[in-house]
Amino acid sequence: MKVAAYQAPFLTSGSMDALGLIRRRIAWCESEGVTILCCPEAIIGGLADYAARPADFAIDVEGGELGALLAPLASDAVTTILGFTERAGAGRLYNSAAVLHKGAVLGVYRKHHPGINRSIYQAGDQLPVFDVHGFLFGILICNDSNYPEAARSMVARGARALFVPTHNGLPLEKADVVTESRNVDTALARENNVAVIRADVAGRADGRVSYGSSGIVDSRGVVLRSGLSLCEDLLVADLVRAPSGSLNRPSVST
Repeated sequence: MKVAAYQAPFLTSGSMDALGLIRRRIAWCESEGVTILCCPEAIIGGLADYAARPADFAIDVEGGELGALLAPLASDAVTTILGFTERAGAGRLYNSAAVLHKGAVLGVYRKHHPGINRSIYQAGDQLPVFDVHGFLFGILICNDSNYPEAARSMVARGARALFVPTHNGLPLEKADVVTESRNVDTALARENNVAVIRADVAGRADGRVSYGSSGIVDSRGVVLRSGLSLCEDLLVADLVRAPSGSLNRPSVST
């Protein structure tokens, strides 16, 4: 099972340029046999907490808006995890990550612990486990990885990997969090005996900076790949093969 973490450029708030960048990464992953590609938190549109008009790039899931937007990223071979701002009923906004499989949205994870004390985002309350070809995995968006109970719940239901879409775009004096993020990932991996795949942004935008904490850690806590500092990168590692014959229909359980 080959997985990849896309360390995307840190784009300005409201930008949709990531869609074209991700499409090119998916094409490369198709040619290299990658099964799951993880992209950063809020890669589509950026974080609503820092936007003047977040509703302008918030995306509806239930009405099919998200599926239509992601249609150009459809792939028969690569399942992609993408962060975005979700618009729900009564004007609620969620920091969410979608799992795109064969052109359809397999499911959505909503961040449980928004990273800012007075975040514009509502907190999610579900911990889905996703099944792609018999390979079960969970998603923890950025700050959620600091709360071990969520990881334990997903692993108890069969998750063999945890994907961590991340957006560490911070003021310069707070931005050096690469070592801290890596320590969190290795601890999660060792404590739960699962691989941890983190995808961060990197660069400078909107007066903030992200050094890029992307990495792939195996189930022993060994760091297999680390992102380059301050620049776009794509990390790839071969984890484990799905059980023989387990080409099950993709599903999600809560």
